[in-house]
Amino acid sequence: MKYREHFDRQVMIEHAWIPTRDGHTHLHARIWRPTDATAPVPALLEYLPYRKTDWTAPRDAQRHPWYAGHGYASVRVDIRGHGDSEGTPGDEYDAQELADGVDVVNWLAEQAWCTGRVGMFGISWGGFNALQIAALAPEPLKAIVTVCSTDDRYDNDVHYMGGAVLGVDMLAWAGTMLAFASRPPDPTSVGRDRWLPMWRKRLESLEPLLHTWLDHQQRDDYWRHGSVCEDYAAIDAAVLAVGGWNDPYRDTVLRLVEHLPADRVRGLVGPWSHQYPDRGLPPGPAIGFLQETLRWWDQHLKDEDTDVMREPLLRAWLNDPVPPATSYDVMPGRWVGEPDWPSPGIGWEARPLGQGTIPVLVRSPQHTGLDAGRFFPFGNASDLPPDQREEDGRSVCFDSDPLEGRVEILGRPRVRLRLDSATPRAHVIARICDVAPDGSSTLVTRGVLNLLSRHGRDRAVEWTPGTYETVEFELNGVGYAFPPGHRVRVAVSDSYWPWVWPHGERGELTVLPAESAVLLPVRDPASDEGRAPIRFEEPEQAVPLAIEHERAVAPAPERLVTYDVAKGEWTLEVDPNYGGSRVYPDGLRYEESARETYRIRSDDPLSAQAVSEWVIRLRRGEDWDAEIITRTELRATATEFIMDSRMEARADGETVVKRAWHRTTPRTSA
Repeated sequence: MKYREHFDRQVMIEHAWIPTRDGHTHLHARIWRPTDATAPVPALLEYLPYRKTDWTAPRDAQRHPWYAGHGYASVRVDIRGHGDSEGTPGDEYDAQELADGVDVVNWLAEQAWCTGRVGMFGISWGGFNALQIAALAPEPLKAIVTVCSTDDRYDNDVHYMGGAVLGVDMLAWAGTMLAFASRPPDPTSVGRDRWLPMWRKRLESLEPLLHTWLDHQQRDDYWRHGSVCEDYAAIDAAVLAVGGWNDPYRDTVLRLVEHLPADRVRGLVGPWSHQYPDRGLPPGPAIGFLQETLRWWDQHLKDEDTDVMREPLLRAWLNDPVPPATSYDVMPGRWVGEPDWPSPGIGWEARPLGQGTIPVLVRSPQHTGLDAGRFFPFGNASDLPPDQREEDGRSVCFDSDPLEGRVEILGRPRVRLRLDSATPRAHVIARICDVAPDGSSTLVTRGVLNLLSRHGRDRAVEWTPGTYETVEFELNGVGYAFPPGHRVRVAVSDSYWPWVWPHGERGELTVLPAESAVLLPVRDPASDEGRAPIRFEEPEQAVPLAIEHERAVAPAPERLVTYDVAKGEWTLEVDPNYGGSRVYPDGLRYEESARETYRIRSDDPLSAQAVSEWVIRLRRGEDWDAEIITRTELRATATEFIMDSRMEARADGETVVKRAWHRTTPRTSA
């Protein structure tokens, strides 16, 4: 990593209150811009709820000054009700958030120091609303860079997957957002006389997002809102879509390069986790991402020809085979480029799962899935799936013969299954693994289908037991090379805890292997002939923020699995490890601890329980001390979900607000 201390342009930092159309709510902004500007410059906006004064301050310092030093006004804004902005928190990407974002874009364009041309960028939430605001098409917004985001809020977010409830992040992210939305504004930004009244107003308005998310178990208008896949044509801005093969949102990149006009979109998928590609967190290699985005901004906001639109439509990292591990510093492989997507150099190869007419019974233990790894890999030591042999043993496996040659796949594999379900409601999960001669099994990709949603995510159609149907579903996108002598394994299960919340009835599937197949997007290596190699500069950032990280004396494991033999109960405990406790240069001490707990008994789907617990404390010397404690729990009967949440906020050790929620909702399709 190269750190730039000096730039061609001197950089200043200022703060501003940005008005919104309601006339009484202002959003707080931090602006980095050139001090020597003799002419206006374009503006770049990053807009999200994660608090610029503390939580994202380290990564903000890496990129906003860098952009300003290269001739842009780079702006970081907290959304309404979060950080130092006024108002109360809302739902994810609700209409108010997007309307405010349009107001911010227009305000930036009107400033004397701005050319009137604006770009948006962000990762995760910031990438989401960059896409969604682009679909609203405010006139000044000319280009965006969206990283690790989704175009489909229902089927490619933290709530549902293949129509199935995501037990792992439906609960965990709802618990996280309850804690995050409970954090107070900073007195140094809003004033010592305002922070406590603002905080009380926020706390008294809170409603756990879990309630809303489970009220909408099918793809309805709630999920269509903000899902740009509903109308790709609404996006006028140029879109650079970026993802990682170890991020759950990677398929969005493939869909965007397929559906947006080729003269306004480029896609980039590396081996990365849910992180910016220049941060150097596992798995690498990291790239000079800021330089790459600068090419995008200069092209679309300054009308400079940077050759960025002559890059392949999709640049993707093709992973070489690796033994199973929960972390890789650097993934072996190479960059490949596809001038079109779908690519004419990729063909579908159907591989039957078996021969003969003998049916196969799939009846997995409920704890199948404990070795799935983290839904959101963050670059931590335990994030990725370990050796899949134990998971394979809890599934039904269909193995190819040893491969005679190297097989490269790029895209979204599909699985076609001829099956019957013994119960009206069931899930089917398919994993593709690379099985080495020593028996080790590396997870390549996977997918889920709630059989209730087999005819569409907007409806629930129960299965008629005793009836065979053919179902087909996509697995997550991947670029991977199987080496000669290895086997391609398709592992099928009907449970995948805690990623997938189980249906309320224990069932089983009967699969006809000869009438079932895996369809692989096999890439012809000859496609690379005559094409220029794909290269990136080395990572470069602005000088890091001087932060002291505080490590626990006896840190708990990031992921701990225990088994109570007498009860037949499995427990997974997770420390999400978003960054821990740290001390900032201004004296702010930010303390953060979280624990997620998932329990299930091997034979009982109704034993499933998920809990998220958070403690956050912010203090600055003797002048300010605020603490938040939250707990969110989800469990279910055969007919309803049961949600219990509580929150307590304290100032100087005294309780400011204490709240508790109990809610149930019918299990309509989950």
